[in-house]
Amino acid sequence: MKNLFLSAAILLGSLTSFASTSNISNNIVKTISIQDEYTEIKVEELPAAVTDALKKAYPDAVLTKAYKNEKSEYKLDVTVGDKVGSIFANADGTWIKK
Repeated sequence: MKNLFLSAAILLGSLTSFASTSNISNNIVKTISIQDEYTEIKVEELPAAVTDALKKAYPDAVLTKAYKNEKSEYKLDVTVGDKVGSIFANADGTWIKK
């Protein structure tokens, strides 16, 4: 009888370890970077609205290169003083944040 109680206690004790739950979190983060293909164009090929917007927003900026993508969005490489950067604009001269 003693062996029966002992066996039952061991059996019930071992089952509780299987009944416990553990939190397993599997976080997968996917980063997708889509970059529009810009092709270099001559500065003279920029629409007047874009050049006017550049002169108005950045009067001291020197336009070094211009690029265009298939959506008619323009990437402008400019230099202001000792700072060099790129700004983006639509064909109508409105600025795009990227």
